[in-house]
Amino acid sequence: MNMRRFSRETQRNYLRDIGRLATFLGRSPDTATADDLRRFQIKQQDDGVPVPTMNSIVSALRFFFTHTVDRPDLARKLVRLAHPRKLAVVLSRDEVARLLNVTTCLKHQAPLSVAYGSGLRVAEVSTLKVADVDSERIAAFLSA
Repeated sequence: MNMRRFSRETQRNYLRDIGRLATFLGRSPDTATADDLRRFQIKQQDDGVPVPTMNSIVSALRFFFTHTVDRPDLARKLVRLAHPRKLAVVLSRDEVARLLNVTTCLKHQAPLSVAYGSGLRVAEVSTLKVADVDSERIAAFLSA
């Protein structure tokens, strides 16, 4: 993992996930069979392990079986799960207007408007400088 430049966090997570499999099996994970892996994944799902965590476990096990114990046939048996994506909440015009009118102080209203209008995160808005505003472009837009 060091040679592949995995971060310390990734290495720690991979070792933890291999340990999960070893605990489930009650023996060394390099002795696992395809049926063991299938049962392990079903158990993880039944235990309510979140989809991103399950996919992280699959990555760890694929690395283990492909590069550590040279059993790529088992790595191919591991199944990644589709992560259901939620759509973003889109505010109505009235809701946006109410949001922006909550504050009466221009000092607070300006960054709130910039954040909403541009889709910037709080940290990004907080680091904006006056020089970041393209006044000439704004003037050209307003005069058109």
